[in-house]
Amino acid sequence: MKQSAGLVLYRFRDDVVEVLLGHMGGPLWARKDAGGWTIPKGEVEPGEDGHAAALREFAEELGVPAPTAEAPDLDLGTVRQRAGKLVAAWAREAELDVTTISSNTFALEWPPRSGRMQEFPELDRAGWFPLSRARGLVVAGQVPLLDRLEEHLADARDRAVEP
Repeated sequence: MKQSAGLVLYRFRDDVVEVLLGHMGGPLWARKDAGGWTIPKGEVEPGEDGHAAALREFAEELGVPAPTAEAPDLDLGTVRQRAGKLVAAWAREAELDVTTISSNTFALEWPPRSGRMQEFPELDRAGWFPLSRARGLVVAGQVPLLDRLEEHLADARDRAVEP
């Protein structure tokens, strides 16, 4: 079973939680918006720690290391995507200028059966989205990760206002 790991960056904008998502690159995703976005993630190497893999993959997919954070990363657990891949994720409150990303690439025969291999970025762009909008953009199997982030932040806010 393939195991992936990812890092969900989040920030607050006027009391709205925004998350950073990457749009999947290549011709198959070029015109797809809803369901064409993902958290920055990738495969965990044999023997590799999942959190370390999430940080490595973030840097590979966005071309910049994950920004440092004041608090420890939040473990969002694991979800199973439709094709069966398991995705473990962590969340980190941090800022990132999405105009600076430069993703690694993959090779794909394009057009199909042409015999011509082309290189495409794994993520062709990134953006910040309010959680409510992100749920409609991200791959369906990753929505529970966003739900868990929202629940954690609501619980933390509720604890902060208790007398």
